[in-house]
Amino acid sequence: MCRCLLASRMRDRQPLVPAPLRLPAALREYLREEAAGGIVLMAAAAVALAWANSPWRAAYAALWETRVAFQLGRLTLETDLRHWVNEGLMTLFFLVVGLEIKRELVVGELRTWRGAALPVVAAAAGMAVPAALYAAVNAGGPGAAGWGVPMATDIAFALGVLALLGPRVPAALKVFLLTLAVVDDLGSILVVALFYSQGVSLAALAVAAGLLLLVAGLRRARVWWLPVHVGLGMALWLALWRSGVSPALAGVAMGLLTPARPTTPPEVVRDRGPVLAQELADDPRPPPLREMLREARGTVSLAERLAHDLHPLTAFVVVPLFALANAGVTVDRDALAGAGAGAVLAGILLGRVVGKLAGITAAVWLAVRLGLATTPGDASWRQVAGVATVAGIGFTVPLFVAGLAFPTGRFDAAVKLGLLLASVLAGAGGALVLLAGGSNRRARRP
Repeated sequence: MCRCLLASRMRDRQPLVPAPLRLPAALREYLREEAAGGIVLMAAAAVALAWANSPWRAAYAALWETRVAFQLGRLTLETDLRHWVNEGLMTLFFLVVGLEIKRELVVGELRTWRGAALPVVAAAAGMAVPAALYAAVNAGGPGAAGWGVPMATDIAFALGVLALLGPRVPAALKVFLLTLAVVDDLGSILVVALFYSQGVSLAALAVAAGLLLLVAGLRRARVWWLPVHVGLGMALWLALWRSGVSPALAGVAMGLLTPARPTTPPEVVRDRGPVLAQELADDPRPPPLREMLREARGTVSLAERLAHDLHPLTAFVVVPLFALANAGVTVDRDALAGAGAGAVLAGILLGRVVGKLAGITAAVWLAVRLGLATTPGDASWRQVAGVATVAGIGFTVPLFVAGLAFPTGRFDAAVKLGLLLASVLAGAGGALVLLAGGSNRRARRP
C-alpha cells in the first residue's frame, strides 16, 4: 500500500513532457520543398556571384540587360530580361505567397488570436527594429529610402538552414518560423504597396480595383473556370504595370482571393464513394467518372491544390532564376566607393543580423511575460534566439524591395553585398546557437 502511494506521488512529481508535434502531410511537403529550394537558391546566388567576378562578367551583364518586348495591338511592353524575371516570373512567387497567407488565415496558425499572437507580434518587432536601425544609420543620407530592405525574412534560405540541423530544431519552431515569415511577407507587401509605389496612375489603379471586384464576384458566384481567372490575373498584372505599382503584387491579390476551404466535405465522398463506384461499374461512361473526380477534387481546397502545383515551380525555377539575375555583384575596390554606399551596407548588416535577433527575441519574451502566448512547443530560450537569428537571412524579397527603393541601381553593390554577408552571418550564427541549444527544455515564463 505504501509503495503504491509512493509510486503515485513520484509520478505526480514528474514533469509532463509534451508529445512531439506531428505536422500535417501537406505542411511537411511544403517545408521539405522550401528547404530544398533554399539550397538551390544558395547555389544560384553563388553561381551569379562567381560569374559576375569571372573573366566572363561582360557576358553576365549582357545577358540580363538584353531587351525583350511584347506587343499586343497598340500596347507594347519592353524592358530588359532582368526586369521580366523580377516583375513577370516573380508574380508566380508572390501568388504562392498569397496562397500561403490565405491558408494560414483560414486553416493555419493565424486563424485564431491565440495561435496568431506570437508570430504576429514577433514578425512586427522583427520588421520594425531592423528598419529603425537602418534608418538611424542612414538618417539624412542618400540611402535613407532603403529602410524597407532589412525587413523581410527569406523563408527558403532560413528553412534550408533548419533542415541541415535536422531533429535539433523542434517541429514547432519550424512552424513558428514559417508563420512568422508569412506575416513578414504580408507586412513587406504592404510596405511595398504603400511606400514604394511612385508616379501612381489613378486611372490604371481604378481598373485594377475593378478587376479585383470582378474576381471577388466570380468567387462569390462559385465560378472557378481556370482560363477565366488566368485571363483576369493577366489583366490585373497589366493594370498594375500601367499604374506604377509593382505588377508582381497581382499574384498576392489573386492568391488572397482564392478559396482555402474544401467545397466538398470528406465525409460526403466517403458516403457517396461506393455508390458512385457502383454506378461507374454499371454504366462506365464519362458522366459518373467526371462526377466522382469532381467530388474527390472538392475535398481539397483550390488554394491548396494551386499551391501544391505551383510551389515546386517557384521554389526550384522562379526564385533561383531571380537569384541568378540579381545576385551578381562585382566585388572590387570601387564597389563601395559612392557616397552613402558604406552606410547602406552597414545599415543592412546591423538591421538584419542584430535587429532581427533583438526584435524577435524581445517580442517573444514580452508576449510570454504578458501571458499573450507561450513559446513554440518545447523550445528553450536559446533555441528561440537561434531561430530569431536565422530569421535575419533575407535575399529574395529584400532584393525585390531594394530594386524599388533604388530604381537607378545606385547602391546595387552595397545592397547585394550587405544581403549576402548578412545572410551568411545570420545563418551561421543561428546554426551555432541552435547547435549549442542542448536539450529542448521549455522556455518558462519569466
